[in-house]
Amino acid sequence: MACDLCKLLEAPAEGVIIWGDALLVVIHVDEAEYPGYTRVVWREHVREMSDLTAAQRQHVMAVVWAVEEAQRAVLAPHKINLASFGNMTPHVHWHVIPRYTDDAHFPQPTWAPVQRAGDPAVLAARRALLPALHEAMIERLQGIA
Repeated sequence: MACDLCKLLEAPAEGVIIWGDALLVVIHVDEAEYPGYTRVVWREHVREMSDLTAAQRQHVMAVVWAVEEAQRAVLAPHKINLASFGNMTPHVHWHVIPRYTDDAHFPQPTWAPVQRAGDPAVLAARRALLPALHEAMIERLQGIA
């Protein structure tokens, strides 16, 4: 089976990649209920974090933390969820998801049954912050090498 993330990295759509370096990319996830949802994806097809060197693992996590910091600064969520599953897509990547007490699944994980409908006006206001969020991510990530 072909890897969805490898396919995405071969031909990313306009605006999907927020930032990248030689090792990984930061990707905007277009998830209507979760504006700001971001993935940090290792460029090379690698299954597990332990397949990376210690320095590479540190690099991944430095990027994840920079993305989280930008989300907290710009979006002011109630909580940030960090996850690295890879069961469906065994390619090293991290999900960085801003969470709010009024989001569709809170307090459950985003794959749980929906708890409530998102307020369209609130979601639109959060989506309006995406350009500022992406700028904040890029600013924080420029110093990471």
